[in-house]
Amino acid sequence: MAGSKCIALIAHDEKKDAMAEFARRNQAALADWHIVATGTTGGRVLDACPDLKVTRLKSGPLGGDQQIGALIATSEIDMLIFFIDPLTPMPHDVDVKALTRLAVLYDIPMALNESTAERLIKTLNH
Repeated sequence: MAGSKCIALIAHDEKKDAMAEFARRNQAALADWHIVATGTTGGRVLDACPDLKVTRLKSGPLGGDQQIGALIATSEIDMLIFFIDPLTPMPHDVDVKALTRLAVLYDIPMALNESTAERLIKTLNH
């Protein structure tokens, strides 16, 4: 990933369709970026946009959130887009909080919902 800009994409179960559609709508903006995603989210993004460069990590509850957190801490991720479902209980809520804390700590742009992600993505090529 060295030398290229990298975006992390994560979506909770009920938001995976929205993330795949978001990637499809914004495929041109994402094309020049490397994407790192948690397991299932990455698979859904690749199904919607097979030409994008996506590295799939573990599923969020199985350590994918921590893997992305480590990449943020080592300055390998430049932006986080994380579609959170506020209506579904999250057994790994502590991992989610740790990941968003790292994004704030390392001062990377972060979107936690679709409307913020749409605005953020428009800044990619400017």
